[in-house]
Amino acid sequence: MIFKNAKINAFRTWGLLLTMLGMGLMVLGTAGIVFWGQAGKIFAGIGLVIGLIFMMGSLGVYFWAGMLSTTAVQIQCPECDKLTKMLGKTDRCMFCHTILTLDPSQANVTAEELRSADNHSDSTTTHT
Repeated sequence: MIFKNAKINAFRTWGLLLTMLGMGLMVLGTAGIVFWGQAGKIFAGIGLVIGLIFMMGSLGVYFWAGMLSTTAVQIQCPECDKLTKMLGKTDRCMFCHTILTLDPSQANVTAEELRSADNHSDSTTTHT
């Protein structure tokens, strides 16, 4: 994960990139008619077809991300306390980008250590 983003958000980013590239190719292809007249129709046709392919790829990526999102495990982030969706054994929080895991062997701090730290901090605070 180069940009430190959640997996579902990364898929959606790729979908958005494909949409923008497809629309850009369609606009540039159509601009070929303005610049080259009749000869630009071939350029326009190629741009429109390739742009359509990119847009269909974007549709596929968004559909795939949506299907993954429906089956993703929802957990509460320990850092920001927001519900986030997690794919696989490790992922990042969609909001604060904290690394999350469901695999105890990969966790730096286990749930038991967190509970004991919470219990310890509760017993040391004085209530007035």
